[in-house]
Amino acid sequence: MDREGFKEALLQVMERKEHWAWPGFTQGLVPRDRLHLHLEQEWAVYVRDFPVLVGWAYVQCPIASVRRDLAENLYEEETGGLVAGRPHPELFLEYPRGLGFDLRRFDSVELAPAAARYRAVLDDATQRRGWAPAAAVTTIFLEGTKYDRGELEEAPKRPAPPLSEHPLVKHYGLPLEHLALTKAHRQVEGSHRQDAWGIMLDHVEAGDRPGVVAAMEAALEAWQAYRDEVAAACGLVRGPAGRPERA
Repeated sequence: MDREGFKEALLQVMERKEHWAWPGFTQGLVPRDRLHLHLEQEWAVYVRDFPVLVGWAYVQCPIASVRRDLAENLYEEETGGLVAGRPHPELFLEYPRGLGFDLRRFDSVELAPAAARYRAVLDDATQRRGWAPAAAVTTIFLEGTKYDRGELEEAPKRPAPPLSEHPLVKHYGLPLEHLALTKAHRQVEGSHRQDAWGIMLDHVEAGDRPGVVAAMEAALEAWQAYRDEVAAACGLVRGPAGRPERA
């Protein structure tokens, strides 16, 4: 697999990182009394432990320049010391805090079955496949979106509408001051995307590329099943036209 084929394979995985139910979340179709289920599963399946997942890539990597990029990402996620001022997992909890949810629920979240399988895939990719799959699944798959092609080519980039249009603000009344994580992500997103793609395309050896793509495909498949499960828990079903509807 040459460099261009590797890039295209990764981009095609990312372009499939979309889910039929997501418009239901962005359009306010999820009943308020079920929204916490989505936030709790996201927290436990990867948000809380994201710095640790990046850390697994860091400790396995033999390339000093790559370790430095991963270390910078890890430091910001774990401490917020470069941009956000607070750890990113801690900022995530501002969403349920601002919505008036009981934060004690986040102390002992039980992963639903598909969420547990998804987390197992993430753990396998980050702990048992080597540094390159670990870096790909964390910095490309988890942090990236279907708009990642726009970071590398002339293609649409991830939309950044005004914070007042954020779904949690628009449909659920979240005060703007609780969007600290969204603001932090927008500040670091460009550099993080460039660093992540530079690591993959400039430092992963040809023989390791198929394994990286396989890890990304496995993450995508598990993520789709996980999102199906979350949608059902939040009261969404797939309508006749493929659009989300309330159950």
